[in-house]
Amino acid sequence: MKAVYIDCTEFSAALLTPDLRGLVPELCVHVGDPDPTRLASLLEGTAGVLNGHTAMDETMLRAASSVRTIVFLGSSPSSYIDLEAAARQDIRVRTITHYGDRTIAEHAMALMLAAARRVAAMDRALRRGIWEPLSGIELAGRTLGVIGTGGTGQEMIRMASAFGMRVLAWNRSAAAKDLPSQAVALDALLADADVVSVHLALTPETRGLLGARRLGLMKAGAVLVNTARGGILDEVALIAALRSGRIAHAALDVFATEPLAPGHPLAELENVTLTAHAAFKTPEATGRLLARGLQLLRQDLAALAAGEELPDS
Repeated sequence: MKAVYIDCTEFSAALLTPDLRGLVPELCVHVGDPDPTRLASLLEGTAGVLNGHTAMDETMLRAASSVRTIVFLGSSPSSYIDLEAAARQDIRVRTITHYGDRTIAEHAMALMLAAARRVAAMDRALRRGIWEPLSGIELAGRTLGVIGTGGTGQEMIRMASAFGMRVLAWNRSAAAKDLPSQAVALDALLADADVVSVHLALTPETRGLLGARRLGLMKAGAVLVNTARGGILDEVALIAALRSGRIAHAALDVFATEPLAPGHPLAELENVTLTAHAAFKTPEATGRLLARGLQLLRQDLAALAAGEELPDS
């Protein structure tokens, strides 16, 4: 049965070893982002799709009448795929979790350190010929608030605790046990933390979770780190808090709209550190992601070839 990886990056292509390709020998790998015409051609007659970051709306899904399964290479497909439309078309959408827990937490840790010591600001200044040693904060003994204690949040808690930080944690469901952290209410976490790090999936319930009211609860001079999804934050409210100095610094890997547009207000602020949705991007995490994605695609294609119905998820 025909299967296509519709938007393989150069980075991922280099990690597709013969052993990985052998999981789905019939897989057609398209390197790069296909334009609409090319995408329609790739999907024609295709039963299974690997999707890394391509938007698939209802019109596209209706036109791709042969597609029965989409394996989204990540944990938050709703940012890219119209899940309700996929369900109406009897298309199974698979997701992959925990492949990058450590990698993403390490990136969040790096952003926290960069914000605390104003690394990006000094780098930009030095490149302009300005020598200005800027003061920072020592993180040992400070309080970190971790919002979301799934796999990535748990890794962040362990690393921050080992770093000498006091850790507060909030989760939508019961927080994981045996973590070096104290479970508290979300508003209490925001009010007490020197640094807040976000590790939630984007869902209808979490979209806009950190709006103007909750951002206003944060300590004056606090730092906000987000390696989860941009839609969890109200960017307009965040920008206002950064401009006023209410929030001292935001270190962001994700944004409401990606890629970040040239001239975006966040890119104009000196008290913001930006990375390009790269927290997951290491060979180790991407290798795990590809292996799991190909395994799921192989399972679904085998079931379809055997005439079996695929479950909803």
